[in-house]
Amino acid sequence: MSVNVNRSVSDQFYRYKMPRLIAKVEGKGNGIKTVIVNMVDVAKALNRPPKYPTKFFGCELGAQTQFDTKNDRYIVNGSHEANKLQDMLDGFIRKFVLCPECDNPETDLHINPKKQTIGNSCKACGYQGMLDTRHKLCTFILKNPPENDSGSVKKEKEKKNRKKDKENGSSGGEAGNHNDIDAPDAVDGDDDDWAEETTEEAQRRRMEEISEHAKGLTLTDDLEKSLEERVNIFYNFVKEKKDSGAIVSADKEILAEAERLDVKAMGPLILSELLFDENIREQIKKYKRHFLRFCHNNKKAQKYLLGGFECLVKLYQTQLLPRVPIILKDLYDADLLEEDVILAWAEKVSKKYVSKELAKEIHAKAEPFVKWLKEAEEESEGSEEEEDDNHRIYSYHEEEDIDIDAI
Repeated sequence: MSVNVNRSVSDQFYRYKMPRLIAKVEGKGNGIKTVIVNMVDVAKALNRPPKYPTKFFGCELGAQTQFDTKNDRYIVNGSHEANKLQDMLDGFIRKFVLCPECDNPETDLHINPKKQTIGNSCKACGYQGMLDTRHKLCTFILKNPPENDSGSVKKEKEKKNRKKDKENGSSGGEAGNHNDIDAPDAVDGDDDDWAEETTEEAQRRRMEEISEHAKGLTLTDDLEKSLEERVNIFYNFVKEKKDSGAIVSADKEILAEAERLDVKAMGPLILSELLFDENIREQIKKYKRHFLRFCHNNKKAQKYLLGGFECLVKLYQTQLLPRVPIILKDLYDADLLEEDVILAWAEKVSKKYVSKELAKEIHAKAEPFVKWLKEAEEESEGSEEEEDDNHRIYSYHEEEDIDIDAI
């Protein structure tokens, strides 16, 4: 008998089905265990390795698990009823299968071993996001990536090796012979013995030309990568600046890197994650110039900034949820968010970045500020006379041209 993958959907014609979980208890005493007889079929319907839901059960029950992939036996220690495991499977599906945007199960997981993150993409609506990796199962997934992703990890390693060989002019391995390498012009030019020179000037010139050539290769290779990979490169670039203590004066470099990788609009989302915490009000002042380089006259970037703000509220909910309206006011006063972008955001509650429940709370907390914006807009339309806003909670201001470098 089959059931809906998303059991909160009662439609009998719902297209996404899975077999009802079958559990068989074996053994006695300390050796008692529950074999999930049809775990392979269930996992196939979910497009996940059978180890994942089995391990999820173990995490939730505090029980050890065993995998006999050769014989398709997936075991959870202890005695557990099938109905209880079925209910528990709903939790796995909600956290690791359903798309947070459209609730369809047509999703794939993508592992980033370097950053230790798990990406989630939906083939139905195009959603791309990151999983919350606080659940214990995430550690297991990072160590045991899905087969559909391990191939891409392997290809990425091979691509990096080929790139290194190409930059180093190596003729070994899969990089091919020396004739396949697009060498710097100076090697093929009139100066035939350039590579033979050992003077300091020749070495400096050689390194400069090789460096420029390598930059060209890197630029081409990076733009051929997926959006997720380019975002990860940008994330690591900003994080390195922050860790090295060079972040304050690196705003132009950060913008240039985002433009190089063609991820400028998403820049504020990454900057929010790395530069903001519970002290966001002070940090808005400190990093205003960094965000302005992305957000000034760029509504798409401003929308990503609001998404980053929602993610931040999720991380520091106790500290930031009560302060939502005043923080939005800070972002508005700093010219990082425009009035129409805020009003459009307020019109629709989205679960793209946080749960729908938390998104509703954030919007409810933002209501006083949004209400003031609407009233200010109506008043400005009704009269062109200046008004004294000192009695208001928030200070309204007209948009003006900004010299970012002068800030």
